[in-house]
Amino acid sequence: MDGNFVYNKPVTGKNNIGRRGDISILGNLLSQSENVAIYEPEKTGKSSLIRQTFYNMRISSMQFCTAEFSLLNVRTIADYLLGLGSAVIKSAQLSVSDYAETVSRLLPQTHFVHDVQQFSDSGRILSLNWDIDDNDIRSLLELPYRIAGAKAQKMYVVLEEYQNIMLTEDGERVCRIQQKVFENLEPELRKWCSFIFVGSRVNAMKEIFEHRKFYFRQVEHLKLSGFENKEIIDQIIRGFMASGKVLDRDLMIGVCKLFRGNIWYINHFAAICDSLSKGYIMEPILLEALDTLISIHEPRFRSTMDDLTTFQLCLLRAILDGHKKFSSTEVIGKYRLNSSANVKRLRDALCKKEIITFDEKDEPVVLDPLFEYWAKRYFFNINDD
Repeated sequence: MDGNFVYNKPVTGKNNIGRRGDISILGNLLSQSENVAIYEPEKTGKSSLIRQTFYNMRISSMQFCTAEFSLLNVRTIADYLLGLGSAVIKSAQLSVSDYAETVSRLLPQTHFVHDVQQFSDSGRILSLNWDIDDNDIRSLLELPYRIAGAKAQKMYVVLEEYQNIMLTEDGERVCRIQQKVFENLEPELRKWCSFIFVGSRVNAMKEIFEHRKFYFRQVEHLKLSGFENKEIIDQIIRGFMASGKVLDRDLMIGVCKLFRGNIWYINHFAAICDSLSKGYIMEPILLEALDTLISIHEPRFRSTMDDLTTFQLCLLRAILDGHKKFSSTEVIGKYRLNSSANVKRLRDALCKKEIITFDEKDEPVVLDPLFEYWAKRYFFNINDD
């Protein structure tokens, strides 16, 4: 049973707030058979946005099916293709007895087969009887279009943690073939399917879609907007009222600022406050809840810091002190960064470790708001007051 503050799973309906414009844009793109890329830090509402969009599309009487596959544990091309293919075939809601015929008919002249024993053991519909070649990759990536076209029902393929394609033995090869599939699709097939590429490692996704420019003009990047403070505060206050508790709105303004509108952290924080309080929620309760939330995440934050070199820590300190340009003689000297060439290497290292990213103005942004607060207050002892 859900509590008043849901943070353990994606949400739709009354628990989903804000981003109405993003939901409308995503729905319009999908209805026009466009492919979409969404890359934002972990726990920022990507899955909730997609599920709410699908929910809205269904209640408007649109007929479609979805195939969802996570690349979280994918480290080989075979893992990716077999997992994706199995998810796509399952989404078509075929009977088990139809699997072998479907694989044979829609993946002819490939090394994909339906192995009954393998399916019994692992639940994977697809298996391989030889090494993967380019034709196998191309045919598998065309499979969603062919299944959806055969059923005359649109399909949306959601690929979560897509940045992990680059952790396989030759992710660029897969991306190049996927790009060719997008470019060469017949219009009659193209209309039946859209891909949604989702990633929580922002810089790794930028590397694929912005720096290497895979899928250029074939995939639309949807950058999520922030949540309005008023919407967050109204939802949290309603949650407390449901359990007979009261919270001052001014206190919640500070909470929204601290967590930079991250609804996952805010809901978790509110759930802790709810468990600690009776009646009126005062500031000491909020401070205790913050300490509790930090204690939950502190091992992860410590591990992040332990993984940084001294130079990387120095650059992070400069960022937390508010510096935006790091190549000046003053900043390099003050933070012992050695040289502008070293600064470039340090920037790249912090981005690769997904601690920071750089915005459109080339200014640094710490991706995790609670980590930023902890690093300032508990690691570097920076007092903003």
